[in-house]
Amino acid sequence: MNHTQPPSLCARCETLPTKIEGKGRLYLWFPSGHSLTKVLHYLRKAELDYELKEEGQCLAIQLEEVQTETCVNTLAGILTHNELKNTQALFMTHANAPQLRDCARTTTLARLTHLNQSGWLLDLLAADRVTCQFQPIVSTQDTSVIFAQEALFRGIAPNGSFIPPGQIFSLATEAGILVQLDLIARRTAIRETMRHQIKEHIFINFSPTSIYDPTSCLRSTMQAIDEAGISHEQIVFEVVESNQPQDTEHLKDILNVYREAGFRMALDDFGEGGSNLNLLHQLRPDFIKLDMSLIRNVQADPYKAFVTEKILEIASHLNIQTIAEGIESLEELHWVRQRGATFVQGYLISHPTTFPLITPPQITTSSLEVG
Repeated sequence: MNHTQPPSLCARCETLPTKIEGKGRLYLWFPSGHSLTKVLHYLRKAELDYELKEEGQCLAIQLEEVQTETCVNTLAGILTHNELKNTQALFMTHANAPQLRDCARTTTLARLTHLNQSGWLLDLLAADRVTCQFQPIVSTQDTSVIFAQEALFRGIAPNGSFIPPGQIFSLATEAGILVQLDLIARRTAIRETMRHQIKEHIFINFSPTSIYDPTSCLRSTMQAIDEAGISHEQIVFEVVESNQPQDTEHLKDILNVYREAGFRMALDDFGEGGSNLNLLHQLRPDFIKLDMSLIRNVQADPYKAFVTEKILEIASHLNIQTIAEGIESLEELHWVRQRGATFVQGYLISHPTTFPLITPPQITTSSLEVG
């Protein structure tokens, strides 16, 4: 009798790379002979052992434990940015020559260099020194009514302070570990939601570029949600980088996997940078979050007001719920309230907090209406 096996968890997503340290061999494949010449000059001067392989196409550098970090950092200094991006690299701690199975661990020298500089981040993730803060998304018409909490990823420094997420995600992208970090961030949001017994909707951010096979890459996220006992209808997955050029077909595949499982979808930072209206009919999100660059002082800028008002009108006609991000003043709240934004989020309501806010203030704009 045949049984359909569920897709396995994604090994790449589940495994953090190890730091580049200890004794081993660094294999390099250069884009040009000029790059190789510069590196050979350095190796001879530093009196490091090396061997040219594959008729000079591959350079194998033998490194003792104390030499590894210095060598990688020096290579980053003598090669150009493009050379680093186009040089393939593989670090191996055993003496055997690279085999076919090792190909999956080959990366660019640029990423290997950033990985070498991200030891603190790998230690932080390996030790699970991560958490979430929460920021409420509330009804525009009655700001005391919480619709959802957005889970915002935070690293925890050794002294207990929070590490800004921008610093973490920027380094992870450069070091090629965004896939692992994004999964850890999603799991952390689920864990903290369960810990605080949050009953409202939860907005969980994810980066489409961190997911290369939707079925296997997202399986562990859904497994964590089910093990936490959280209803799928409670979760809204928020596409970050929606203002960046997208592989739309890939993103649609991801959203289809989530939708088929009963989750809802939101586009973040809509109206900022390169985001465009094509995403609305291509992806058909349940929510769009109007970027704070549109909302900031919208009442005083006729150009910004015209664009924002049209986005709100289009979303209303398409039955897409809207969230005005970055509300910081009564004037901004009054403006989006008058023009039908469904929800608002921002410092006027609440800063992100470690313990989810239970009762936000009811903010009226009656004095502005009189004016």
